[in-house]
Amino acid sequence: MTDSSPKTIDTLLSEHRTFVPPADFVAQANVSDASVYTTADADYESWWASWAEKLQWDKKWDTVLDWQLPYAKWFVGGKLNASVQCLDRHVDAGNGGRIAFHFEGEPGDCRTLTYADMLAGVCQVANGLKSLGVEKGDRVTLYMPMVPELAMTVLACARIGAIFSVVFAGFSPTSLKDRVQDQAAKLIVCADGAWRGGKVLDLKKVVNEAVADCPSVENVLVWPRGGALKSSAEDLDRDVKWADVVSSQATTCEPESMDAEDPLFILYTSGTTGKPKGILHTTGGYMTGALATSNLVFDLKPETDVYWCTADIGWITGHSYIVFGPMANGVTQVMYEGAPNYPKFDRFWELVAKYKVSVFYTAPTAIRAFMKWGDEHPDQHDLTSLRLLGSVGEPINPEAWVWYLHHIGGGNCPIVDTWWQTETGGIMITPLPGITTTVPGSATTPFPGIEAKLLNEDGSEVIGAGGGYLALTRPWPSMLRGIWGDNERYEETYWSRFPGKYFAGDGAKRDEDGNLWILGRVDDVMNVSGHRLSTMEIESALVAHEAVAEAAVIGIAHELKGQTPVGFVILRNGYEATPELSEELRAFVAKEIGGLARPEKVIFTPELPKTRSGKIMRRLLRDVAEGKAIGDVTTLADPSVLQGLQQEYEAKES
Repeated sequence: MTDSSPKTIDTLLSEHRTFVPPADFVAQANVSDASVYTTADADYESWWASWAEKLQWDKKWDTVLDWQLPYAKWFVGGKLNASVQCLDRHVDAGNGGRIAFHFEGEPGDCRTLTYADMLAGVCQVANGLKSLGVEKGDRVTLYMPMVPELAMTVLACARIGAIFSVVFAGFSPTSLKDRVQDQAAKLIVCADGAWRGGKVLDLKKVVNEAVADCPSVENVLVWPRGGALKSSAEDLDRDVKWADVVSSQATTCEPESMDAEDPLFILYTSGTTGKPKGILHTTGGYMTGALATSNLVFDLKPETDVYWCTADIGWITGHSYIVFGPMANGVTQVMYEGAPNYPKFDRFWELVAKYKVSVFYTAPTAIRAFMKWGDEHPDQHDLTSLRLLGSVGEPINPEAWVWYLHHIGGGNCPIVDTWWQTETGGIMITPLPGITTTVPGSATTPFPGIEAKLLNEDGSEVIGAGGGYLALTRPWPSMLRGIWGDNERYEETYWSRFPGKYFAGDGAKRDEDGNLWILGRVDDVMNVSGHRLSTMEIESALVAHEAVAEAAVIGIAHELKGQTPVGFVILRNGYEATPELSEELRAFVAKEIGGLARPEKVIFTPELPKTRSGKIMRRLLRDVAEGKAIGDVTTLADPSVLQGLQQEYEAKES
């Protein structure tokens, strides 16, 4: 779906310095009165409590917040179950027949599951887990593709009080082993295979290798997806089949009444030391944050919306904005197993049209890939069902923002550009689509009840327009409760840089209108001749050139300047990598930002090293540029990309 006449990105940017929510959107928005911000800021504890009251509690809390910095306890004394919030209360309200998931497998197999179907399936899995000896407080590791059974298993663990930990089904045996060992998991639930890019990935082979060094694991529960994979037939002594343990179980299971501060899940995120951090989230506060942010940011209408978050449940986005937030709101979702470009580059848009998706949430790296593949792919589908678009995972450059608005949103869908982290549990900085006048590339303003400040090096606050370190300065319900088994690391990592304030490493700037612009991690900021330059700003300038589909920028040591930028660039179709284009891009950046930002080199590459969640690994690019040994690359989607990059860089140097 496009406007009537094609327009260049530059033209679209000039037309959209700001985007005001359309009147028809505002008229039906869940919140359209800006007083929500002043209400939440005046008494943030009561604000969050008003959302907690929308959940179904077995016992109401005695105290809203117990804040012993840096440790928070929310809804102290309250009891509830997370799976009940996502399933039972909708079924009990007469909405069991509402579709929970339209599932689409990559090969084209489809299933439609109602909330009643999901509840029955969750209870069967929960009973199966109990039959294997899993009890409240036991850890269960999940290693599965994007299938309904993964969501069922997450909710089944929550139902019986087991602490679940999802590991993205693509991580290496070493990565899986490290996570299982750290949490001393009692059970691994896996699929034997997963479809991706027209191939079946052998997940069970990965599990077999990992579990050999995991003595805590008593059983491996295997869900069949891979067909006739050889490793699936090589059952280990600990293996149990889904059909034997789950399929014959009763479809009812009494939910465990959990304390609000009982652990819900552990989710690992990369650490600067190389050892993954097991981020711990608890039940009551996390559910409150997921419910509130899903409802207001995505303006969810359970009776009419079809919502699609393209993330994997293996990441926090999938936890909060596929399983717990949308399901607590009772909305219908699309779940897709495979690659966005298989069997054709229009697969996503085909599904949007097929299921009449109304709310669509994806990552900037995916949007830039869509741009690279060509406008013709979304343009051939009817995307008029869409009414709201979202972005998550990293800062979105303005060029991708306006392309998204026009080629996917038809020029009239508000875009919610969201900033948050595994640690925060939910969205922290975002537009509210019925209120906020948005600016391409800006996350705009903190969510109601969230207080975010920009700080100088010495911890003093940046007032008005300017840049600094982004810190959160009051507790919020979905915040992490610690690092699994390592409170000292928790305190050092998040609370020591600016005492009393949460700081996880991101920088930001505030413009004259008060909008926040996320600049990325502060270690992605260069000091060039005494001037601080953000890699994101230079990347955005490179992508603004008509030849560039995607770019990554790093700072390398320079004898005179201290540091200097180097750009790695993926070209759009139809452009050729030449020395002349390299010089043109260097000059283009200098013109857009200033001479200090001119890259020392521009390296053309067909791919960039990205994690399986789509984030560019700039640290590895820096290692390539500085000739350092490349360390562990198991979290990369395609480790072979680095070899090609090294060859390209060495050729540029010679």
